[in-house]
Amino acid sequence: MIKNIVHFNVQQIADSGQCFRMNNIGNDTYSVVAYNKYLEIEQLDKNQVDFKCNNEDFETLWADYFDLNYDYGNVVHSIHSNDDTFLKKAVEYGEGIRILKQDLWETIVSFIISQRKSIPAIKSTIEKLCQKFGEKKIFEGKVYYTFPSPQVIAEQSMEDLQGLALGYRDKYILNTAKTIANGTINLENIKQMSYDEAILELKNLSGVGEKVANCVALYGMHKIDAFPIDVWIKRVVDTYYGGFFDTNIYKGFNGIIQQYMFYYMKNSYKP
Repeated sequence: MIKNIVHFNVQQIADSGQCFRMNNIGNDTYSVVAYNKYLEIEQLDKNQVDFKCNNEDFETLWADYFDLNYDYGNVVHSIHSNDDTFLKKAVEYGEGIRILKQDLWETIVSFIISQRKSIPAIKSTIEKLCQKFGEKKIFEGKVYYTFPSPQVIAEQSMEDLQGLALGYRDKYILNTAKTIANGTINLENIKQMSYDEAILELKNLSGVGEKVANCVALYGMHKIDAFPIDVWIKRVVDTYYGGFFDTNIYKGFNGIIQQYMFYYMKNSYKP
């Protein structure tokens, strides 16, 4: 299914650090596993993308997952309307990035795992977790594994989690799964909360601090005013903004700004 979409680049989205089950499988084609479904997506040219799925799956899942109904052109225009040389360069470099609407539970686990790990290591650990505890599925001859539910993880022991390269994060994931599975924290309730309320509730989960909570809010709840600060964003703020970035300037879509900053700094910065 070929779609004409401006401000959309599959490679930039895949490499933006927000999703760990989106992988290049040859040339400009990527595979994605999300919400128990498998998709292959190919960038044909700058504004043309081939979603290799039927119309029902595109309309009911993938169009929303890739945030196709949000006006990213307005964000780009806002950046070019301000006198911010760094951000202008950042958006020119990564204007095809979109904030994916990922599953909340999967995002929580993924960003607990992400702490002090490289992106290849994060991807490897998540894939091992899915292969061991997820459901095996086959789509048009392609084998993939679903992301295991909190209930499935909660039934495991610490020994069961060994061999997945989780390190010290194993206890965080097991405790968080149990907290959600037994209803102490309800993910559906969190989805209805304001940004500030959600951050506070997420930080009650084992292994979730300020940075992870903001990543979860942005990538798992589409709270696009969240502004996670990692080593790359701190470097941006310290190097180009004198240690302070005024998020009021881009209030309402700071998370998109953060992604442009992260992608540009990570891929082009030369100390």
